[in-house]
Amino acid sequence: MSTALTLAGGGLTDLSGLDVGGSSITPASAVRRVELTKKQKAAVIVRLLLAEGVELKLSDLPEELQTELAHQMSTMRFIDRLTLKSVVDEFVTEIESIGLAFPGGLEGALNVLDGTISPSTAARIRKAQGFVFTGDPWETIAGLDPARLLPVLEEESAEVGAVLLSKLKVSVAADLLGRIPGPRARKLAYAISLTGGVDPAVVARIGRALAAQLDAQPARAFASGPVERVGAILNFATGSIREDVLTGLDEEDAAFAEEVRKSIFTFANIPDRIDARDIPKITRDVDQAVLITALAGATGTLEKVSNFILESISKRMADQFREEMSNLGKVKPKDAEEAMGAIVAAIRALEASGEIMLLSGEDD
Repeated sequence: MSTALTLAGGGLTDLSGLDVGGSSITPASAVRRVELTKKQKAAVIVRLLLAEGVELKLSDLPEELQTELAHQMSTMRFIDRLTLKSVVDEFVTEIESIGLAFPGGLEGALNVLDGTISPSTAARIRKAQGFVFTGDPWETIAGLDPARLLPVLEEESAEVGAVLLSKLKVSVAADLLGRIPGPRARKLAYAISLTGGVDPAVVARIGRALAAQLDAQPARAFASGPVERVGAILNFATGSIREDVLTGLDEEDAAFAEEVRKSIFTFANIPDRIDARDIPKITRDVDQAVLITALAGATGTLEKVSNFILESISKRMADQFREEMSNLGKVKPKDAEEAMGAIVAAIRALEASGEIMLLSGEDD
């Protein structure tokens, strides 16, 4: 509201005496305020905000309204300063009179309620009312669990898969591509090279179709699969319990046990699955006292992890850490394991935020 008043008051070219649609400019003394339609007033406000560098997300509007706005702006030429001030004053008055705004449509309401009602309830509402998507479908798709997108990449045409990968964050797209068999992954990568001339309208239609398709999938009781859940639990279990459980899983289902092993990330996996260039990010996110405890307690087979971390940071900092490790002396195994768990948790958090990526452990 105050922004609109500020925009109206300064930074604009003097348009006094210019009339809507007119080809002539009248003297300032002859200015008369022009009566505009609501559509023209909307066009004036949009034009004013854009002229002042305000970013407007008009793509959330229905396509017919976007088209009408463009058409309306194409028919207008100039407006005088009195008319501009009148439109801005009316706009500000209407904005100030609004007490509370609700999202338009069912999908907007469900987005507001996300996290407060159960996924099953939301799915039942959508099924009963029918799915009508508004806004940018790619934003919704990007917010989904990447695991839900794998079937699209595996079953849909390579062209559709290429568009999907191109609209995702690079880190997410790389992770998904890594989960797909080699021949299919190469086909998708080649298909991306053919997307340069794809019409934006086609991309939008693909997004709406995929959003509707993914929304139609039944809600799952758990956000992650059984492999990820078991792996996450074992990540924070003690080493002895972890090995005991994995040995039991080997006897029950060797294939499942192998998948769980791949999903587990422990302190010992750091040299194999963390890029040395990411180590400084990790050390900044971990309390220094915790880090020193973990490094000092990394003895025996874990000593290579300590050396890897120290070699991946600056020499000055590594020397400082070694001195503090020496001063700390012998660390109790329990304290060392807790500190190592904190480092693993920090790495998982950085991975989840997309700041680092875990290596496969099989290649560099």
